[in-house]
Order: sequence, then structure tokens, then C-alpha cells
Amino acid sequence: MEFTFQVLNNTRGIFKKIIENNSLEDLNNVPKGFNNNIIWNIGHVVVSEQLLAYKLSGLESTLSDEMINKYRKDSKPNDDVSQAEVDEIKGLLHSNLEKTREDYYNDVFQDYNAYTVSTTGNTLNNIDEALQFIAIHEGLHYGYVLALLKALKG
Repeated sequence: MEFTFQVLNNTRGIFKKIIENNSLEDLNNVPKGFNNNIIWNIGHVVVSEQLLAYKLSGLESTLSDEMINKYRKDSKPNDDVSQAEVDEIKGLLHSNLEKTREDYYNDVFQDYNAYTVSTTGNTLNNIDEALQFIAIHEGLHYGYVLALLKALKG
């Protein structure tokens, strides 16, 4: 599973650089033809990892209910995100992933409630499958972010 954690860490490093290299306005901008923005996609991967790993394992998330509801599946940006919230998301990219990695190796994830993901139709039956899917999911949203950047910057 270490390879999966390395992929996630690298992808999140890319997201962190995207946050650092773009203005708050660009992070919040929803280009014509899109229904979300860069910061929503990045917040969404942070929230999704917590829901797929922790909530489905019957464990508490480190995130607030407010953040979960704002970035969960089937949500979309309703208003601009503040710089403080962008900074919070940026900090969570690596801190939450490191906690998940630590909890994984400390066998914290004992139970898992099977869940069928809508994107691929696969059923996640355990934490290993969830982490593998999380890596795929984050790659998918990295692609969305690249498309958003292209739409914003031409």
C-alpha cells in the first residue's frame, strides 16, 4: 500500500503547488461550461478521502460537518472561498493524508461498510480497495483541475 500513499502524496503536492501558483480569484472562478472551480475540486478530494476511508470504516472524520457538506459528492460551489479557507484546505492536503497513512499502518481501519462508487460502479469492500480508489479519484480531479486551468488561462 505504500505505493498508493506515495501516489496520493505526489498528487496532493501538485494540488498544493496549484493553490500556491494561482490567485484567489482564479481558484474561485467557474469558467463557462463548468459547474465547479479549482478550489472546489481540491476541497472535494480532501473530503472524499475522509468519507471513503474513515466514515465508511465507522470512524470519525477530522473535518467539520460544514466542510464535508460543502465539498462532498453532488455539491457545487455556492459562493467564493476565502483565503483563510484556501489555506485550511492547503494544510489539510498533507496533514490528513499523513494521519490516514499512520492510522492505516496502526491497523485503525478494522471494519468497512461496503460502498459502490458511482464513477466506476465498483464496490469498495475494505480500506485497501478504498485507498486504491481514492488514488484514482484524486487523479480524475487532477484532470478536472487541469481542464479548469486551461479554460482560465487559455
